[in-house]
Amino acid sequence: MFWAERDNLDMPLSLGVKYGQLGIPGGMQLNEAAAAQWKAALEAAGFTLVTVFAAYEGEDYTNMATVAGSVGFIPPATRTVRLARTLEISDFAAQLGVGSIACHVGFVPEDPQQPDYVAVRQMVRDVCDHAAKHGQTFALETGQEPAGVFLEFIRDVDRANLRINFDPANLILYGTDEPIKALERLAPLVVSVHCKDGDPPAAGVPGALGLERQLGKGSVGIGRFVETLRKIGFRGPLNVEREAEDQETRIHDLAEGVRLLRSLAAA
Repeated sequence: MFWAERDNLDMPLSLGVKYGQLGIPGGMQLNEAAAAQWKAALEAAGFTLVTVFAAYEGEDYTNMATVAGSVGFIPPATRTVRLARTLEISDFAAQLGVGSIACHVGFVPEDPQQPDYVAVRQMVRDVCDHAAKHGQTFALETGQEPAGVFLEFIRDVDRANLRINFDPANLILYGTDEPIKALERLAPLVVSVHCKDGDPPAAGVPGALGLERQLGKGSVGIGRFVETLRKIGFRGPLNVEREAEDQETRIHDLAEGVRLLRSLAAA
């Protein structure tokens, strides 16, 4: 996965990658000129986008509390703006000819009667209905809820084009579930994946998130993950994701992740 305005196409192309997801920063202009520029660049490079991924201004992934208060559709103060932004992402993706959009929805309450749950369910329905006009799926990323809670929410939304972007590391980083079991449970709805690694939150540090690691160096068990993807019949691209404050470290780890996945895919 690469980010517009930070990576552009040079980064994935330098790794020999020609399929992937494009992350859109919250402040990026999504006008026709930007879409035309990206479309031309993608076509010239022979690069295929499989997902356009939405991020939002003001999101903070420092710890559990900041995630709960700032990420996705959960914070009430930003819902109107973020709904409009997600519809723009859908339109932008359609201009690029991309059939899937995705985002982090945030911590979904377990109680379906809770007001935030009801409001977010309607937002997701609205995005799904808009995306359906473009023939798109709308994928929510795993991690901030156990697989069972996530699955019940998706069933409750009740939209045929609502799908899952499965990130195994998030389940470890948030301490919510075991990745392989969660993948097997959610398999019919998985339309895209992140190949990312990490370790659990430190014991005795309330509210801490786990530590993201280079692919193959954390607790996911990437070999088992890839093998399970084969078993469930997943045939989509394996999108390597790595976030690090230091860009040199990030690019190095992405390159190592690509090499590791190629070796696993060939095994």
